[in-house]
Amino acid sequence: MPVQSQFPSSMPAADDNRTPSPQSPVLSRDRLMIEYRNADETTAALPTGQDVTVGLTQTPKTLPPKYFYDDQGSQLFEQITDLPEYYLTRTERQILETFAGAIATQVGSCDLVELGSGSASKTRILFDAYQRQGQPLRYVPVDVSGGILEESARALLSDYGTLTIHGLVSTYEAALSNLPATDLPRRLIAFIGSTLGNLSPQQAQQFFRRVSESLTPGDYFLLGVDLHKDTATLTAAYNDAQGVTATFNLNMLSHLNWRFQGDFELSQFRHVAVYNEGDRQIEMYIESLVDQTVTLKALGLTASFAAGERLLSEISRKFDPEQLAQRLAAFELDVTDTFTDEHCQFALLLCQKP
Repeated sequence: MPVQSQFPSSMPAADDNRTPSPQSPVLSRDRLMIEYRNADETTAALPTGQDVTVGLTQTPKTLPPKYFYDDQGSQLFEQITDLPEYYLTRTERQILETFAGAIATQVGSCDLVELGSGSASKTRILFDAYQRQGQPLRYVPVDVSGGILEESARALLSDYGTLTIHGLVSTYEAALSNLPATDLPRRLIAFIGSTLGNLSPQQAQQFFRRVSESLTPGDYFLLGVDLHKDTATLTAAYNDAQGVTATFNLNMLSHLNWRFQGDFELSQFRHVAVYNEGDRQIEMYIESLVDQTVTLKALGLTASFAAGERLLSEISRKFDPEQLAQRLAAFELDVTDTFTDEHCQFALLLCQKP
């Protein structure tokens, strides 16, 4: 599960007040600026919600995981990261706690651009390392949730007296196409939290290309990925006993309801997550419990579901570090260090553009 999907996200409906939607900087202080941006050129010409129409009328049905992330979805994901079954976040945190000093030393003073920043709870470990070393740092968090971004930015400014923040309420694509200029020696783009696993191989290639194009020689890319392991551990991580992941998955339907005037009855669907061993990926579905018809008024769309029919809401691929390093090198992202935990469950790859 990602902190923020890479897919472009349309702005909220005009009558929704949960996420602000201006297109220019809305909050600026000496140490803080928050800027809102449109989706990138790949979707700007498409009618809002066309991806929903396409996804719900094809066979099998699917939806982009960007629709997990209204403010409620972002908050639910933060709860998931604390679940006992969800090893990914705590393992990545342990790796950062062990190696953040080495990362800060190697990269040096920089703009730290975090794609899918969320609450920035793990990123604080890097801030601590930079603060201990007395190295200047500007934080550029990128997230589609304006509420989460502003809340986390204010908390960070309170806790780190020398930090400056230029937040982008944006999709990855829109942010990477025009990152803020910096006076610091280099840039570090961080894509942690195993979000790469939510992209298909083709989407991952496009993403690596965008990252490489956003860096100049000497800049860095920090990538966090979940590694292939036993099926029982993987399946449990996406089927927690408290049902938080199920609520998170079904919140996608709630998001569609308020954004597109839909009438999904969440009680008529259930969460399903299975591990596809052949493709090395978790597949998360929303399954219809009954024969039913759903309408999304704002899209002029009616979609029929058969009992037992599944809608694919997310994939989460698992990786081999050596194979991934080869793919990164094809985009001028050379792995300089691979940091992992003692059980080799998760890895952080530090790459540099030569």
